[in-house]
Amino acid sequence: MIEKMEKVYLVTCAADRERLLQLLSEWAVLHLKPVDPDSLVADEKCRTGIERLARTLQLLEPLAGAGTAPEIDPLEAAEEALRLHREEAELITRLSILHQQVEQFRLWGDVRLEQFEQLREKGIDIKFFTVPADQLADIHAECVQRISDLPGQRVLVAVIDRSQTEELELPELAERVPLPANDMPSLRTEAAEIDRTLKGNKQRLVELARLTPQLREKLTELKNQAEFTMATSGGLSDESLFAVQGWMPIVRAKKLTEQIEQADIGIAYQNQPVEPGEEPPTSIGYPAWARPIKGLFDILGTLPGYEEVDLAPFFMIALPVFSAMLIGDAGYGLIFMIPPLILYRKMSAAAGPEKIQLLIFIGACTLIWGILTANIFGITPVEIAKVGGFVHSVNGTETADIAAMQAGSGGWASIGKTMVALAPCWDIDSEKARNIFIKISLLCGCLHLILARLRRTVAFFPDIRFLAEIGWCLFLAGMQGVIWLLFFGAESLPVSIGLIYAALIAGACLFILFTAPSRNPAKMVGIGLASSLLPMLGSFSDTMSYIRLMAVGMASFYIAAAFNSLGASMVPVATWFGAAPVIIFGHLLNIALCMIAIFAHGVRLNMLEFSSNAGVQWSGYPYAPFAKQQ
Repeated sequence: MIEKMEKVYLVTCAADRERLLQLLSEWAVLHLKPVDPDSLVADEKCRTGIERLARTLQLLEPLAGAGTAPEIDPLEAAEEALRLHREEAELITRLSILHQQVEQFRLWGDVRLEQFEQLREKGIDIKFFTVPADQLADIHAECVQRISDLPGQRVLVAVIDRSQTEELELPELAERVPLPANDMPSLRTEAAEIDRTLKGNKQRLVELARLTPQLREKLTELKNQAEFTMATSGGLSDESLFAVQGWMPIVRAKKLTEQIEQADIGIAYQNQPVEPGEEPPTSIGYPAWARPIKGLFDILGTLPGYEEVDLAPFFMIALPVFSAMLIGDAGYGLIFMIPPLILYRKMSAAAGPEKIQLLIFIGACTLIWGILTANIFGITPVEIAKVGGFVHSVNGTETADIAAMQAGSGGWASIGKTMVALAPCWDIDSEKARNIFIKISLLCGCLHLILARLRRTVAFFPDIRFLAEIGWCLFLAGMQGVIWLLFFGAESLPVSIGLIYAALIAGACLFILFTAPSRNPAKMVGIGLASSLLPMLGSFSDTMSYIRLMAVGMASFYIAAAFNSLGASMVPVATWFGAAPVIIFGHLLNIALCMIAIFAHGVRLNMLEFSSNAGVQWSGYPYAPFAKQQ
C-alpha cells in the first residue's frame, strides 16, 4: 500500500546548520523539499568529478582484477583513464584507415617512395600507366615493363624514357597513375607503432582498474558532498536561523520525534498533513509475498502517484501467470527457475533480491503451465508416441496413436501417459487446443480488467461514484460474452444472450449516471455519456488484447518444435553431434524471444490495459530520504 505522508518543518540556530544536516543524513527519514528549486544545484567542480568518476567506473569495472593498485589520486586516475579511452578510440580509427590504405597500396608492393626519388636524381623518371591489354604494344619508349593485370582487361605498366627529344607515344586509352602519397612499409611501421601504443594503453587501464574500490569511495564522497551542498542551498536561512522542509511517512513520525528530543542541538519541529494540490513522493509498503514485483518497478522506473492506488499485489499475481502463458514451456520454466535458485546469493548481490525472486516465480509458473499444456522443450505427447512407436497410418502418412500409447507399456508409454494425465489443457487436435488457449486467454483478460475496476470501486467507496465502477464491471463481463459469441458461436455460451445484453445495458446505465454525480440530471447524463464513449469502445480492444497470450505462447511452441524437427532431420546426415548445436541454438534464441515477450506483452497488459482501467497513470516519484551514502 502507498504510505501516508506528512510535511515536516525543522528549524535550528544558524550556527547549528551543519549539525542539523548531519543528523538528518544519519536519521535518513526526511525527503527534503527545497524552498527554492532553482537554487538546488551542486557546485561545478563536484558535479564534474561525479560525472568523470561514474564514466570511469563504467569503463574500468569490467577490467578489474587482482594486483597492486598504482599510487595515484582517484580523480587523477579517472582523468587519465578517460584520456586513454579517448586516445584508444582515435588510434583505432587511425588503424582502420591504415588498413584500408594498405589494401589500396597492395598494388605497389613493398617499394618505398624514397627509392623513386633516388632514381629520379639519377635521371631515371619512372611513370606508371594503365592501358588496355591489347594496346600494350602501342607504347613506344626506352623501357616498357608490364607490372600486373587489372580488372576490365587492363594492365599496369611502368615506362622509362630518358630521351628528351619527343613526348612518349601512348595509346589513346592510356591513363596516368600517380605515385601514392605513402608507401606500404611506412604504413606498416605506423600501424605497428599504433598497435604497441594500444597494448600499452590497455595494460595501463588494467592497472588503473585496480583502483576501482578507491574510485567508488571517492564517488560516494562526492555524491554525499553534492547532496549536502544541495540540502544547504535548498533550506531557508538568515543570520540567526536555518530551516528545512520535506516529506516523511506518518508511520515514522514517532521515531523522528524521539530522535529530535535526543539530539545535541535545539531543533524546532512541526508537521502538517498533505494539502490538496500538493504532490508528495510515493513510498510503497509492499506485503512480504508481493515484494518481488518491486524488481519490475525498479527496472521500469515507475511508481503510482501519491493519490493513486498501489497495484503491486495485482501485478505480483498477474505478471508471472501471463509470462508463463507467453513462454508456455515447462523446460524453459526450469531454466528460468533452477539457476537463480542455485546461484541465488551471487545473482541477488548483482541484480537485487527482488528481481531474482520475481524470475524464480515466473519460472515456477511457467513450469506449471508447461505441464498443464504438455509442452517440454517443444515436445508433446505426440512426439513421445512417435518415438515410442505408437503410430498408425492415415492416408499413407504415419501419425501418433495416443490411444495405443495410453494402452501400451514401456518407458515411452509411461512418459506419454503421465504427460497426458497432467495436461487438461492439451488436445491432440490442434484446433481444439488452440480454442482452449483462446478461451483461457479471454477469461484471464476479463477477470484481470474486472479486478482493476473492483480496485477502483474499493478506492471510491463510500462515494457514490463506486456505482459507476460496478457498472464497468458488468459492462466488461457483457463485452466478454460478445467476444465469446463472435469466436465460438451462441451454442458455446455458458449463459443466455439476453443476460449478456442485460449486463451491457445495466453497466452502461450505471457508469453514465454515476461517473459525475450532480443534482442537475442533464449535466450528470451529459458528462457521463461524453466521458464513457471512448472507454466503451476501448473495452472491446482491451479484452481482445489478451488474446496475445495465446498467440505468442503458441508461436513460442512452434519455434521450439521447428528447431527440434530441423535437428532431428540432420541426424541421419550429421549425427546428433551435428544436430545438437542446431537444437540448442534454436532453444536459446526462443528463450531470448520469450524474455522480450514478457516485457512487450506481459508487462504491457499490466501497465496499460490493467492500469488504465484501474485509473493509475504512474505519475509518482520515489521517496528518497536525505541520507549519507555508504
